[in-house]
Amino acid sequence: MQNFDYQTPTRLIFGKGVITKLPEVMKQFGSKILLTYGGGSIKKLGLYDKVRELLDGSEIFELCGIQPNPKYDPSVLEGVRLCKENNIDVILAVGGGSVLDCSKAIAAGALYDGDPWDLITYKTIGKASLPIVDILTLAATGSEYDPGAVISRTETNDKIGYMDSNNYPAVSILDPTYTFTVSKKQTAAGCADAMNHIMEQYFCEDSTLLNDGFMEAALKSLMVNARKCLDNPEDYTARAEMMLDCTYGCNGIYSLGNSYSGWPCHGMEHALSAYYDITHGEGLAIITPRWMKHILSEKTVDRFVKYGTNVFGIDSTLDKFEIADKAIAETYSFFESIGIPMHLKEVGIDESRIGEMAHHVAENEGLDKAWAPLTEQDIAAIFTASL
Repeated sequence: MQNFDYQTPTRLIFGKGVITKLPEVMKQFGSKILLTYGGGSIKKLGLYDKVRELLDGSEIFELCGIQPNPKYDPSVLEGVRLCKENNIDVILAVGGGSVLDCSKAIAAGALYDGDPWDLITYKTIGKASLPIVDILTLAATGSEYDPGAVISRTETNDKIGYMDSNNYPAVSILDPTYTFTVSKKQTAAGCADAMNHIMEQYFCEDSTLLNDGFMEAALKSLMVNARKCLDNPEDYTARAEMMLDCTYGCNGIYSLGNSYSGWPCHGMEHALSAYYDITHGEGLAIITPRWMKHILSEKTVDRFVKYGTNVFGIDSTLDKFEIADKAIAETYSFFESIGIPMHLKEVGIDESRIGEMAHHVAENEGLDKAWAPLTEQDIAAIFTASL
């Protein structure tokens, strides 16, 4: 078991109707608020009007139009400008993980005198960030309970995973009813994203029985409840459990004491969605079974056996490589069964830029240090197998 130093400062307020606590939450941070959100979904939900009603009397500035795979330019830069010009006290992010990720970069950039890209690329380490409160409308990324963000810079095809301990949300307000109207496509993609967060922590060299149990239960919960949510989008219990699975998925709780895994599928998918702007969860679902197949070896097979027997109930008396193959096939079949396209060509990606993307990943993601190390050639082979 590895040493660790862990702290999560985020207050979680979870359940039906908890938005009524918003005025009490916000007043501790100040009256000048930057409200960040994406498209029109929060207005269709009535959430925008509810927030404005609850915060009547506050001075609210707005940054709207934040896209999936949030962009450094214009969203981060415009948010930083608004914060600096208006002396913003607190950011209120309303939406999914992309809105929250963008808000984290804004929160750090608002208190930094230089180019915020320096912070995102670790050229310098930020000393402070504005406080962030979020109201989540999509179960997927886990950004509501972690210090990370993923920011894209279109002109350089960069999609950077950016971690800063100053960027934990101060408070996350989680009402599962706000996910009732999430489309089937985004519900499935959110499930795939959360499952990958867990699987990429699970596949490592040194783990504990406790952590394995947490992660195996979470994977089973996600698969069961995603199907229920797709069958009945207003199944509160299923939406609530799936939301909590996602919230826990990326903040380290599942793998305290485990060894480093490298997060290889996220490293590879960042290139796919940077170059082609595809849905992140779909990209992960497509490449994950191919990554599993590619790294299966005498070194890794026992981990796949445990995954296959404990998550999918595969007969433990079978040959270990047969169990591993069945586990990989079950992973593929699950993603396919919830409606995710399982080939890159289905989401508009062909072979023309595979070499370029593989080189970009190998140069920038450090996957040669992952649990199962990947070279540029390995990455290209996984992309090719995913076509």
